[in-house]
Formats: sequence, C-alpha cells, structure tokens
Amino acid sequence: MIVDERYTTYLNSLYPELSPVLCDIRKEALETYVPIIRTETVNLLQTLIRMNNPKRILEVGAAVGFSACLMAETAGCDVKITTIENYPPRIPIANANILRAGKEDQITLIEGDAIEILPTLEGEFDFVFMDAAKGQYINFWPQIKRLTRDGGVVVTDNVLQDGDIIESRYAITRRNRTIHKRMRDYLYELTHDEDFSTTILPLGDGVSISVKGKK
Repeated sequence: MIVDERYTTYLNSLYPELSPVLCDIRKEALETYVPIIRTETVNLLQTLIRMNNPKRILEVGAAVGFSACLMAETAGCDVKITTIENYPPRIPIANANILRAGKEDQITLIEGDAIEILPTLEGEFDFVFMDAAKGQYINFWPQIKRLTRDGGVVVTDNVLQDGDIIESRYAITRRNRTIHKRMRDYLYELTHDEDFSTTILPLGDGVSISVKGKK
C-alpha cells in the first residue's frame, strides 16, 4: 500500500457501486486470487474514459475480463475493445465473463503473447490500458507508441511495485531485480519520450498516464 490505507478506504467508500455483473466478476476474481485493478484504479479508469470518449481501446492483459467489461460499460455501445491475454487458464473465464456482461459484440479477446501480437495489429487506438507482466512493459512500449493515435492516452497500472520502485536494487530480492530494473527503465522512457506527456500517480499500486502529442 503506497498511500495510507485509511485514506484509501475512506475515498473508496465514496465511489458509487459498480453494476451487478461487474460486482460479481470482481467478487469471483478476488475469491480465486486473480489480480484485477483496485477500486481506486477502477474509478480513475472510468474518469479518464469519460473525459476522452474513446471509440477504439486496446488492453494488454485481460486476466478474467473485468477491466475490459468495465471499459466497455463506461465508454458505451459505440466503443470497440481489443484485449490480449497470454495465460491459458484465464482465457475461457474472460470469454465467459464478456458474454455474461453482454459485451461480446464490443470486446475481441486475442489469445497469445503481446510481444508477438502487438506488431500484427493495425490502425490506431484512442486509449490503451496496460495491465500485464510488469517486466514486459518496456518491451511493449515501441509497439504501444505506434498504435496510439495523436492525442491518445496510455494508462499503465502497477508501476510502483508496492513502493519497491524507490528502493535500491540491492534492497530488492534477487529474483525481483530484473523486474525492478525494467520498470525503472520503463518509467524513465515514459517521462523522457518527446512524443508523450506523462504523469505518475501514487494511486493503487501506481498508475502512469501518458498523452501522445508533442510537448
């Protein structure tokens, strides 16, 4: 927890409840220990989508389909969402959740590794949400840049690694040092890319918001 848990609990209590189907999907995900976006990130994502009114959304990391269904519900029936998932056990659950939410005409789930899939995608997206393997964000970035239209928004979740990002690499367990370095490299790339303006929020597990356009 990056922000004092008391603040987070209080603020989360103010937000309106999600639709019944999203509540059910979230409840089932939490009960089966599937990592999905936190409540504070839910509300940030909804706000950003309503501000930007995207019609074409790309998601990297579908998990069980919760965030894709959330974005489809928030953006309205005109939005088309492409989401990518690489973990086979979650794919049928995600497809089932998309069906139960009635979003099968809006959401297309592509199975496979985003590193291989992203170069095959065409056109430009208005809004991109990355919530996948944190150590791969830096590798996804060149294709994410290509696929984001001018004025488009890229949101990346889990960028502060529960606060570990500020620690020296020697304070990080050896098995996590590669992810730690790659995330630091990713945040540096985001904040120094001349084609994007980026802010990083200590919200949830850290969220970056990048807008494409000359600074």
